[in-house]
Amino acid sequence: MAVSDKRETNDFSKGSVARNILSLAVPMTLAQLINVLYNIVDRIYIGLIPEHATLSMTGLGLCLPIITMVLAFANLFGMGGAPLCSIERGRGNNEEAERIMGNSFFLMILFGVILTVVGLLIKKPMLYLFGASDQTFPYANAYVSVYLLGNTFVLAGLGMNHFINSQGFGTIGMMTVLLGAISNIILDPVFIFVFGMGVQGAALATILSQALSAAWIIRFLTGERAILKLRVSCMKPDTQHVKNIIGLGLSGFTQQITNSIVQVVCNATLSVYGGDLYVGVMTVVNSVREIVTMPVTGITNSSQPVMGFNYGAGEYGRVKKAIAFESSLVIGYTLVIWLLINTFPEFFIRIFNRDADLVAAAIPSMRIYYFGFVFMSLQFAGQAVFVALGKAKRAVFFSIFRKVIIVTPLTILLPRMAGLGTNGVFAAEPISNLIGGTACFATMLLTLLPELREGKGKPAE
Repeated sequence: MAVSDKRETNDFSKGSVARNILSLAVPMTLAQLINVLYNIVDRIYIGLIPEHATLSMTGLGLCLPIITMVLAFANLFGMGGAPLCSIERGRGNNEEAERIMGNSFFLMILFGVILTVVGLLIKKPMLYLFGASDQTFPYANAYVSVYLLGNTFVLAGLGMNHFINSQGFGTIGMMTVLLGAISNIILDPVFIFVFGMGVQGAALATILSQALSAAWIIRFLTGERAILKLRVSCMKPDTQHVKNIIGLGLSGFTQQITNSIVQVVCNATLSVYGGDLYVGVMTVVNSVREIVTMPVTGITNSSQPVMGFNYGAGEYGRVKKAIAFESSLVIGYTLVIWLLINTFPEFFIRIFNRDADLVAAAIPSMRIYYFGFVFMSLQFAGQAVFVALGKAKRAVFFSIFRKVIIVTPLTILLPRMAGLGTNGVFAAEPISNLIGGTACFATMLLTLLPELREGKGKPAE
């Protein structure tokens, strides 16, 4: 197929806006579901270890902030570069788009190596800072020591997949993640149970699977089917490109880093008020969150290439339609999920752990944590629009506002108020969703819609 034909096929300025979004949303949502399996499958298998399953689960939970930090850098360069590529492709400037993609790849490899070295040097004090005890540290250390060795694969595998999706190849992006997930599902029981490696085996299975995904991505982006190709000549760092990528990617990066900060504060606070049991409860709560927010992430991520392309092409009416469609989908979905979790919390908990004490403690914690879950969708929808249209500063602000300014202080203060204890930790999330989500969505409507109505697309910040 000629290059011109491929451009016509993935021209988001034509056809139904809803159909364009859904054509990406279905495979990208499935990809998100599959991607969640990387860590979720680890937790399910770890929960089945005959001895020390709860300690192993808690140890893995202590590693989640570190894993989240790695994902933050994948978002920094992937979610920073891909929307810029969509905007340039909408303007018909494919050469510039390829230079952006090449610079993003270079940054992923560079920081993957840096994170491995730094992480291995400071892992012990870091895990104790995150709430590890002498009982849980050996399990956390065993997992993270292996996981850190695969940082480069994680960054390339997750970060570069954004550039496949931004070109309209949602199915290929899904297959990328499917390859890694199937590998992980197969390798997990082999390393954990057959070779008796426990949590260390779960980490090894994960990074080997990410390595396969990264190899698949590089092969596709250097092959004939890609519209924008990954070229060595485009990997030479350019100061302006690096600045633009990091500037826009700070939203996704900040969202993940602040998630990591909240995880650290939650684990540390829970270890004081509830001990290792409640750190395990938070691990389960976060695991459920990864599953139920997956469709939201799939919908918002799939809307970004469509909004960015049309914004670059000056089709502002189509951008407004995309915003309305994306927002309606995520609000409706999160409302349904809120009702399901509140009605059947034990079903979701038992996916990850069946220990009677943990299940009993987790049921009220789940109901508190997910109360008003629908307001979380407002944050996701608003930030997705800011990122898609290159409004980096606003996207970064609302990431910091909800997690750092609202959640973190509440997580520390609420347990001390009125004897709330562990309930105060879980209550911080719904309060932040209400305040932060409403503020983000309202700001998006009040600042961007007038600009789009007037037909004045402002340059990216």
